[in-house]
Order: sequence, then C-alpha cells, then structure tokens
Amino acid sequence: MHFSRYVAIGDSFTEGMGDDLPDGSPRGWADLVALGLALSSSEPVSYANLAIRGRLLAPIVTGQMDAAIALGPDLVSINGGGNDIMRPSVSIPGIASHLIDAVDRAVASGAHVVLASGANPTDHIPLGARIGARGDALAEAVLAHLPKQNVTWVDNWGDTELRALRYWSTDRLHLNTLGHRRVAARVLAALEVPVPDFGPEPDEPRRPRTAEYWRDYVLPWIGRRLTGKSSGDAREPKRPELLPLP
Repeated sequence: MHFSRYVAIGDSFTEGMGDDLPDGSPRGWADLVALGLALSSSEPVSYANLAIRGRLLAPIVTGQMDAAIALGPDLVSINGGGNDIMRPSVSIPGIASHLIDAVDRAVASGAHVVLASGANPTDHIPLGARIGARGDALAEAVLAHLPKQNVTWVDNWGDTELRALRYWSTDRLHLNTLGHRRVAARVLAALEVPVPDFGPEPDEPRRPRTAEYWRDYVLPWIGRRLTGKSSGDAREPKRPELLPLP
C-alpha cells in the first residue's frame, strides 16, 4: 500500500510517551510508522500526530477525529480506550461502538484506517487483573465488528511478546523505545510496507525499587484520578499539521 498523508490520533500510546528523544520530547511508534512510509516511497510523505496523553476516548473520536479529517489524510491511525478502562466504571460495548463509529467516519472521508489496540501492561501494574479483564473484553467487542473494508486491524493487546517487562518504561504503563519499535514494525508489516532498520537495541531502563515506583508513579496517578486531573491537561498536539518528512 502507498500513503502520502498520514494522521495519527489517540492518547499517550500514540503520542509516544516512553520513547523519549534527547530533548525529552516523545517520539513513539506512529513517528516510526511515518518514517517507514517515507523511506519506502518515491514521493513526499506528510505526517501529523494529534494524540495527547491522558485523553479519554470521547475527545479522541470527536475533536481529534474532526481535526484529522479536516487535514484530508489518505491514512489515519486510531487508538483509544486505554484510559477509559482504568476508570472506576466503563461501558465496554459503548467504547467499542464509539471506536467503530470513528473508524467508519474516517473511511467515509476517503482514508484507509489502521485501528490499533494498545499494548497490555497489566502484568506489571497495580490492579492489573481487573484492567486486563476489561482490555480483553474491549478487544473482543471490537473484533465483533471486524473485518471492514479499508481497515487494517493491529492487535497489540494480544501480542504476548509485547507483555514482557523489557518492552516497558520505568512507569510500567507506557512502552519504552524497544516497545514502540515493535509496535511500529507490526503496523508497517500489516500495511505491507517494508520495516526499516531502527538501529541497535537500546539498553533496558533502570527499574526503580517498589517504594520508589509507588512514590514516583502510582501515587501521583492516584492523585490525578481523585482530583479529576490528567497528565494531558492544557497540552497541545505535538505535530498538529501535516508536515513533510525528509
């Protein structure tokens, strides 16, 4: 497949948290997919990333999708629902329905859609069993609507290899550089686009002790949930316009 105008929407998974560049900004799998598209094309490829960390599904499939369609892409990647299933209550059928409605909107606009599930962190985080059961249910609910024409499904949640701790950053909730590379390779392969050489395997990040992990990651996360705050509050998309890649 050939694509020249790629727009990614979603939450921290698509923004690229955990795969930090030297200046501290996130890169992530969507950036690497855009790179693969550009390297395999003889024509210019443009890329926008509208994803913002912490976003629930509703603003992804409304505001982000509206902005994405307005850019006139020929490829849209959609991911969402990961933050919803970590809330105290959630409607799994409702989340799946909203995702599929968003997919249908993007296809109707003329774009091919990559519907990508998030990776499964539940082996390594508190309340993992409960969140894992919800994630399994969401994957099944989405699959009930597939396959669809002009839609490529990439099941990262069901990738058992990706559950290994070596693919996860120090917060255990976001993929690290190696994890994002694996997701990018899976997406490119699903699109039948050659996977480029992403370079040597990075060193595994230092793992904090249990007390340090709870102090630096778990308790701040609980605090945001109790106060209704999000890590993405007041943030803007990192790449809001379709810009050409070198």
